[in-house]
Amino acid sequence: MAEASIPVDIANPGQVFACLGFVEAAEVLLGNAQGGFDWRGPADVRFRMAARGDNDPVVRVLRFLDDATVTSFAPATSPHGTDRWEIQTKRDESRAFPFKDSGSDVLPARLSDGAGKDIEIDHWGDQRPQVRRDRLKFWAGAGGYPGAALARDALDLIRGRAADHACEPFALSAEQSSSFRFDWRRDYVPIDAGFSPNAHGEVVMRGYPIVELLAAVGLTNARPVRRERLEYRYGVAGLDSDDLYDPIFLRAALGTEKPPFPGMPFRPFTMRLDWPGQEGQAR
Repeated sequence: MAEASIPVDIANPGQVFACLGFVEAAEVLLGNAQGGFDWRGPADVRFRMAARGDNDPVVRVLRFLDDATVTSFAPATSPHGTDRWEIQTKRDESRAFPFKDSGSDVLPARLSDGAGKDIEIDHWGDQRPQVRRDRLKFWAGAGGYPGAALARDALDLIRGRAADHACEPFALSAEQSSSFRFDWRRDYVPIDAGFSPNAHGEVVMRGYPIVELLAAVGLTNARPVRRERLEYRYGVAGLDSDDLYDPIFLRAALGTEKPPFPGMPFRPFTMRLDWPGQEGQAR
């Protein structure tokens, strides 16, 4: 097992989701992935992870992003697709689609590296009210712009640069006009900021595309709990030794307000949103 660690701000929900994304991606790419948040050194909070083999799991995931391309997939009989945005839509003949086919904007995206490794992102279409499983789709009002296109745009911003930032991947920034809205270092609420950057052509927002991409991956198997319309709760699984957790415990911690098992170091957080524009549209 090879191990690695990266700095993380656990009060930034996008970075927490992205840490889970590192583990989910490493599970696909390497196998036997584990991880945990280590705040035993308060001045240097880190996410530690490990995976099968001798390859640094952080570097392996970032190299995958450096090489990845995006396609979407839809049911064989679906009228929806993403060709309009220059993203190929593959037709799924299996009849086992992950959720209701409701539009091009929420078609699942598949990241592929050309070497037979695929990572799928589909949280934005998966909503299960009966189990309070929210889809965390925070973008809207972009002319039906699909999640697959947002993933493609983020990859274009980091291509060839991601692995070079393995020591601090969440610090890689780029001029980013649109995103999944997971890392709020880029985003804003105009009424709070006092102006709208969209009205000033000389103002360009800088985003954090690695956070955005891996946060989307990290929500594959776990979601925060939605308490109210604009409020979520998420939990962070801490370490009290060098033993790391299997993914199931990190997933369980994210969606609960108590530690998954007694004695686990654990911190709950509240995530409050607001309407950036028209109420009821994007959050």
